[in-house]
Amino acid sequence: MIPLGAFQGRTFVIAGLGKSGRGALAALSAAGAKAFAWDDDAESRARAGAHALPAIAAIDWSGIDAVIWSPGIAHTLPKPHPLAAAARAAGVPLVCDADLLARAKPDCVFIGVTGTNGKSTVTSLIAHVIASSGRPCAAGGNLGTAALDLPDLPAGGVYVLELSSYQLELVPSLRPDIAVHLNISPDHLERHGNLAGYVAAKARLFDHPAAGGVAIVATDDADSRGIAAAVQARADWRFLPVATEAVAKGGVYVQAGHLIDAAEGTPEHILDLAEVPVLTGRHNHQNAAAAYAAARAAGVSVAAAVAGLRTYPGLAHRQERVGEANGVLYVNDSKATNADAAEKALTAYDTLFWILGGQAKAGGIAPLRRHFPRIVKAYLIGEAAGQFARTIGDAIPCEHCGTLDVATARARAEAEAFAAAHPGSRPVVMLSPACASWDQFASFEARGDAFRAMVRDIAAAAGGAS
Repeated sequence: MIPLGAFQGRTFVIAGLGKSGRGALAALSAAGAKAFAWDDDAESRARAGAHALPAIAAIDWSGIDAVIWSPGIAHTLPKPHPLAAAARAAGVPLVCDADLLARAKPDCVFIGVTGTNGKSTVTSLIAHVIASSGRPCAAGGNLGTAALDLPDLPAGGVYVLELSSYQLELVPSLRPDIAVHLNISPDHLERHGNLAGYVAAKARLFDHPAAGGVAIVATDDADSRGIAAAVQARADWRFLPVATEAVAKGGVYVQAGHLIDAAEGTPEHILDLAEVPVLTGRHNHQNAAAAYAAARAAGVSVAAAVAGLRTYPGLAHRQERVGEANGVLYVNDSKATNADAAEKALTAYDTLFWILGGQAKAGGIAPLRRHFPRIVKAYLIGEAAGQFARTIGDAIPCEHCGTLDVATARARAEAEAFAAAHPGSRPVVMLSPACASWDQFASFEARGDAFRAMVRDIAAAAGGAS
């Protein structure tokens, strides 16, 4: 837990008692601050005990320093929560827990990571590389551990924070020493109004740099190139481009699968990324290049950065290889909750038996048509099954399976038959849903855990590795 002694005697309202809200309540209470909590769920309020507010209308806004806002709760679009409206009417700012962390630890280094896809991998990869080099480091934020539940690092320690578009609207005190932006594809448009609003939210990462701040921006998509141009034009950032589709002069890029460092001018070959199997595919090449650039900007040597990349174990639910049996590889990519994320997985493997579906997002899977030649068969689950079947048409075989267990069993049987009929092939059964999970599972993690458990049973029955 982060000590918040500087806030002793001050008064805060906490909006939302999920993971970040509970962490903020505990940290502020331990510091001797006054913390009042609101959650729309009555049971959550009851668990807050004496800290719970009886009603929003009961709040006396005089003397309230800030509202610690759960980023998942809408405070502007599509409609502001009544608590947000009341706070703004009283002139009380809304911030999130990451903002309190930045204010509490001014003697530490902050690396912020954002982008539509890949930010969890890059956040954990940067932290792994820096920690492997021997420097105190912790990762969290939108990824895993809430900001105020992170360990209390010594001066000079490094906090690597995954920051969503929602969080970036709520961190006015954050001054990143290193800011990393990865990519843009349409997402969360209902919260930001349109794509332009979403891009603007992502670009807020670069609003307030620390002295000597380094801005690392991947330039593989048009919207990110726009962000890069705006940042490069500023004098308060040192700009480092990252690319996988072109040479990034003065930055870090990937060419023919090789990581190239040109940050000091002359391009230098760093690593053949084929030697890092958990970083398969072009999107992971972007992740590797961005993480390497951030680690180097944080002072990690080339040798230590390469060693860290080589030993990175990967993240659960992101192209996670969960088992192999009877010549079939099983990959859990449950985190792929939109088409752009699923595309990354589809380009990383051939001979795919693809499990997809759930609660569809805007755009569906139409952008994935060009990758259908990689797919032997698709297995459809959840609410989106009918919509996705219409998109697929007769381009590839597909089957309505309804639920994940049925889809996994069907994909297993047909992938094993394919492997037997094609010696030397390595078919892949991949869960990469291109959908949210909420129609059948509480979260993408729960969906991925269920798939992993099924694969373990398959591997155990076959005597294979899992």
